[in-house]
Amino acid sequence: MARFSTPLAAILAVALAAWGTASAAPHQLHYLSAEELAPASVLPPPPTPGSVLEKAELGALHAIVAASTPERLDQARWDQEHEDPGLFDRTLGIELEKLPATWALLMAVREEAAAAAAAGKAHFHRMRPWGVDPTLSSCEHAPEHQPTNSYPSGHAILGYSAGYVLARLLPGRASDILGRAADYGYSREVCGVHFPSDIEASHALGTLVAAKLLANPAFRAKFDAARLELARAHLAGA
Repeated sequence: MARFSTPLAAILAVALAAWGTASAAPHQLHYLSAEELAPASVLPPPPTPGSVLEKAELGALHAIVAASTPERLDQARWDQEHEDPGLFDRTLGIELEKLPATWALLMAVREEAAAAAAAGKAHFHRMRPWGVDPTLSSCEHAPEHQPTNSYPSGHAILGYSAGYVLARLLPGRASDILGRAADYGYSREVCGVHFPSDIEASHALGTLVAAKLLANPAFRAKFDAARLELARAHLAGA
């Protein structure tokens, strides 16, 4: 399967530049500044349309869809319909929405991640796999899935950014949480709505968003409140 040659650590280490106008994204940043998130600077461009790399990715997606069991396809469809922190509920065996401080924290991550994703989509204008090859998709197209907003994936960025923060809150469950984040991103490939390189870009950008948020004092105060809430529920460090 085609993958970026640039290591994730190197992607995250690239110096940040100006993002552009705030109007480029339908979501607003509340904790981070535009200068802290520059998708065009931290992400390499996606494979060129019609290139060998793009064709290889299309071939890989066809293989993924063909090999997916009915159960895995159902999971991918469920994931497509649930773009919120509740994606981790089954993994953890708890309903995160019933923990107000924790839920508010993760929804804040979701908003920042969505703004970063929207900026990346607006800059790169990559055609979705089913736009390149209409025979590919295994999931119904959601109304918001525009043909040219493939890179990066909003779902995957949510999974990786919220997963990173949640793993810091519950270090004893970090492996399960991060595994679920990766599987959630993989669902976008099973659905045929994102290329593998879209998901890699989302991993890089989602991790960057989470790391920047955890270094932000205002966000960190909410993180500490969520950690206290989890401790009182006898979940912290689980």
